Amino acid sequence: MMGSAVERTELRARREVVSFVRRSNRMRPNQRRAWETHRNQFVVDVPRMDTSTSIHPAVSVDLIEAFGREADLIVEIGPGAGESLIPMAAARPQANLLAIEVYQPAIARMLAQLVRTGIDNVRIVEADAVAALEYLLPDQSVAEIWLFFPDPWHKARHHKRRLLTPEFAALSAARMKPGGIWRIATDWADYADRIREVLDSNPCLANVHPDGWAPRWATRPITHFEQRGLDAGRQIFDLAYRRVG
Repeated sequence: MMGSAVERTELRARREVVSFVRRSNRMRPNQRRAWETHRNQFVVDVPRMDTSTSIHPAVSVDLIEAFGREADLIVEIGPGAGESLIPMAAARPQANLLAIEVYQPAIARMLAQLVRTGIDNVRIVEADAVAALEYLLPDQSVAEIWLFFPDPWHKARHHKRRLLTPEFAALSAARMKPGGIWRIATDWADYADRIREVLDSNPCLANVHPDGWAPRWATRPITHFEQRGLDAGRQIFDLAYRRVG
């Protein structure tokens, strides 16, 4: 589960340049109420290192216990307040959905929506995605990974902050079950090309649509991030990769 010492060193070095901006966790009163009232139902507590989004390497979390059942596991990275995750979770009551999100106010908003809609097949981890995949999830345990509209860090000097690197692709592929699917969407053409280059170079991943981009995944709701890109005249690029080998 832990990977080699070299792999762990590379991932730690990668995580020093995180793919997100550290923002204030200050909440509005209604968000604070949702957090205090419902976090124990939906948020999976994990031991930390030196930051609030870290996970201790010696973590031991039973996700079957956290969900209260054994079922196919879907992981969404960076769902924000759950604008797309919540309706997709409602459409998949047979699956367990694990949301990995770094912003506590967004999680609080997601909690309120989960309670309002009566959805109980979602659990949330407040953590850096690299740490969550590296330490929390066993190899070959994930049926699907969703990564929709990750921060493009479109300025060249910020490309080092982009989440989807060869190291992260290798980590994600290791956590996927054989035949598992990784679904990605972005509205930045250069990032889409780079993502495809990275994933095509991984021998454990095969493009489901090797002759081109994937068609838009019809079951994914259009979020405000996607609409913002469309309004700006940007093309939406969808990708789907299958774990092989």
